[in-house]
Amino acid sequence: MAWDYVTGRWDQIWFASWQHFSLVVQCLVLAVVIAVVLAALVYRVPALTAVANGVSAIGLTLPSFAVVGLLIVPLGFGVVPAVVVVTFFATLPVLRNAVVGLTQVDPALVESARGIGMGSLRTLVQVQLPLAWPIILTGVRVSAQMVMGIAAVAAYSLGPGLGGFIFSGLSRAGGANALASVVTGVVGVVVLALVLDLLLVGLGRLTISRGIRVQN
Repeated sequence: MAWDYVTGRWDQIWFASWQHFSLVVQCLVLAVVIAVVLAALVYRVPALTAVANGVSAIGLTLPSFAVVGLLIVPLGFGVVPAVVVVTFFATLPVLRNAVVGLTQVDPALVESARGIGMGSLRTLVQVQLPLAWPIILTGVRVSAQMVMGIAAVAAYSLGPGLGGFIFSGLSRAGGANALASVVTGVVGVVVLALVLDLLLVGLGRLTISRGIRVQN
């Protein structure tokens, strides 16, 4: 029965899968930019670092379903609340790892870069971020796995993705094809999570130099 359900709705499942994957990837890219900028602003100040870590820890305890429900009031239904929720949760692990990564960069290397005339921004981009990138990327991988599921929950606000199959099946619990609908959504999310993680592993091999990989 489940196989018949999938084959009969293949085009719909494929489109929802693409929407789900696209939502997560775009929000993840946005989250990385936000997290790295925030980390670069706070990592030199212990008090601000503690605040950033505290916000990350507290934010991760918030139930994603409740956050989606709260955002429906000001933002309405659709893509916008889904993007906000996924980006918010995606930022938290990356922010924590970015702060740790930048903090662990050897100060002597930073001083050497300054000594040859590199400015603060150039030193950050060309020295500190490349050295911190392995730790940041670990946070990105954790974040990607987490928000793949949160993106499904965000479908409660009528956002795009495979979550629609899950909520549709749950709303018809006991009815025809209800279980098949839920299983399709859950399995699809798991498969997409595995695919994205493999892509991030490949990204790491392309963007992390061999010397840095050996050190880590």
